[in-house]
Amino acid sequence: MAFLFDTDAISEVFKRRPHPSYLRWLAMVPRAEQYTSAISIGELFRGAFGSSSPERHLDNIESRLLPNITVLPYDVAVARVYGEVQVRLAELGKSLADADLQIAATAIHHGLELVTGNLRHFERVPGLRIHRALIDARSNPA
Repeated sequence: MAFLFDTDAISEVFKRRPHPSYLRWLAMVPRAEQYTSAISIGELFRGAFGSSSPERHLDNIESRLLPNITVLPYDVAVARVYGEVQVRLAELGKSLADADLQIAATAIHHGLELVTGNLRHFERVPGLRIHRALIDARSNPA
């Protein structure tokens, strides 16, 4: 099984005290099965540039993260999935922020499970498979 890592799932690794059970799970996921969206990378860069120590965060992104994960583009095929799902959610009165929906569309299009700690946002997306490694780690930090 391959995974698309949401922004918070990536950020968890760079925290001063990441959840040990999440790190144990992540260590078992082969590198070839680890993906993220260009949207998440943009969110990480935004966070780095807006932080009190941008150099440290930029270094984490550029030297530790990017060499170790495959970044999937937000392209026309993903945009088509985004448009379809956005309309369905709007009809149900369950809209989602554009960036989150673009990340979800990337996972759906590529047939990946989304690793996120934000179940509340993503559980409303039809057809999106969510992997609970980070959610479970936050619930049971042991």
